[in-house]
Amino acid sequence: MKRPMEGPVGKRIWYGFFFPWFCLCLYACKEDAPFILSIDPRIGMSGDILTIEGTGFGDEQHESYITISGIPPTSSSYLTWQDDRITVKIPALGGFGLVYVHRDGKKSNPQLFSNRAAMPDLVQNQVVGLAPQISSIKPEAGSIGALISIQGSGFGASREKSGVFFPWNAEPSPTAPEAAQEPEMVEVFEMEFGYELWSEREIRLRIPDGAVSGNILVQTPWGSSKPVLFTITGRPGTKTFKEKRSYTIAYTVDIQVQEAEAPNTLYLWIPHPVSSASQRNVTLLSRNREPFAEHYQGTTLFQLTDLAAHTSVRMSLSYLVDVYTLETALKSQSIRQTGDSPIPTVYTLPSTLIPSDNPDIAARANAITGNERNPYEKARKVYEWLIYEGGIQGTPLHNSALDGLMQKQTDAYSGALLFCALARAAAIPAIPVAGVLINRARLSSPHYWAEFWIEGFGWIPVDPCLGAGIAPEDFNLHQEPGGYYFGNLDNQRIAFSRGQEVLSQMDPRGRITVRSRDYALQNLWEEAIGGIASYSSLWSDITITGMYVQ
Repeated sequence: MKRPMEGPVGKRIWYGFFFPWFCLCLYACKEDAPFILSIDPRIGMSGDILTIEGTGFGDEQHESYITISGIPPTSSSYLTWQDDRITVKIPALGGFGLVYVHRDGKKSNPQLFSNRAAMPDLVQNQVVGLAPQISSIKPEAGSIGALISIQGSGFGASREKSGVFFPWNAEPSPTAPEAAQEPEMVEVFEMEFGYELWSEREIRLRIPDGAVSGNILVQTPWGSSKPVLFTITGRPGTKTFKEKRSYTIAYTVDIQVQEAEAPNTLYLWIPHPVSSASQRNVTLLSRNREPFAEHYQGTTLFQLTDLAAHTSVRMSLSYLVDVYTLETALKSQSIRQTGDSPIPTVYTLPSTLIPSDNPDIAARANAITGNERNPYEKARKVYEWLIYEGGIQGTPLHNSALDGLMQKQTDAYSGALLFCALARAAAIPAIPVAGVLINRARLSSPHYWAEFWIEGFGWIPVDPCLGAGIAPEDFNLHQEPGGYYFGNLDNQRIAFSRGQEVLSQMDPRGRITVRSRDYALQNLWEEAIGGIASYSSLWSDITITGMYVQ
């Protein structure tokens, strides 16, 4: 069997698969396989009753069974089994997965089931007709990343599409109308482990990056609470968001099927712009096909089923996103690492992309930081070593963070990963960021940078490649890039991932495609299942269709 091969953006990649068992299945496959029409609920928890309706299940169970995310329930979990209806208790699961009915060696079509505990934003709220009410906030003041508790009523049994919003304030444009200069809001971020508990009468959460003192709100599908004053304290410096740019972008994925027969499925995990304190109001403008799963770990999951040979499918998306220039001013001597946020633990762990536990990485981090104990100053030392001694160059090298260290040659990709690896080895929480840079001609090119976390202050950006003076043609590089791109970030970029998105295959036998140096950092981009023998995919560049300066 030929394996999928990687390729850069804009290149066609061909895949071929040979199935030696196919001829053996010809006779058996003539019989009708079970077919699922619906499952209820589509979102539930372990112990709930799942009802599967369809055809061809068989009048009795005998040796038949179902699987949910590859897990078969125990025999005692089945409540009823009829030819058109099955009821079963849901076993313990992970995030989400596919439901199949298996009968006489044949498998049904899949249906997607989501675990309510892992995907709370998709849950059906149990509270109807009541706007949320805040009775108290404890404590009444706190620093960025600190845990607080909101007491009240009408919050809902689970978060689903609800959220807690803090004041956020950008430097207003002198030409903006007065109404446009009102403070905006920033929601608690999942990647900062923002929501610890959501119940009908209590919400426990962590204060998000970018929040300022002022009135906070709880918003649910049934309304907003009355605003309650909250004070941000302990901030060792300031963040300024200014020079807003609004971009409209478009991009496509073209699939050309050469050899295929039903049943088959092709999944596409298509990234979309991420939200952060400096990249806001991400709005879907258009798409030509409804997704299989919305907003799943920074991507939109699309499912193409029973593709025929010699056919083509195009997926097209368009978004609006606001990007701000971010500038930070921080007094490093005022930093107090006394918070209880899980960020310092989680974002200092090693990974395949960020081998911070490698002895050579650890030795270099120790040599760079020396006796320095202040995390901000340690991060600055790592950044300065990279831009002056890391061998950063504009030509793509296709090397890893460790390769870049050993070869003393890096590009934007390996330089960003090497910064994160060295920072984590020095006990500084750090994440890589992937996206695109936008030049004066409004052309985009993939780019990579990083952020590190200071407790009580939030995320601080660094761009080692631009800091070394390496920029795309016609890009407006800052006059003093070495100093500017530590702690500051321009508005000539759009981020599609912050950290690596680790996605799970829909089927363990699926053939996956990895695009390791694209405009998002994620481990899966495509997965072919079933009778797709060969196909090609063309992922377009990000096209800037409009830009508005305010």
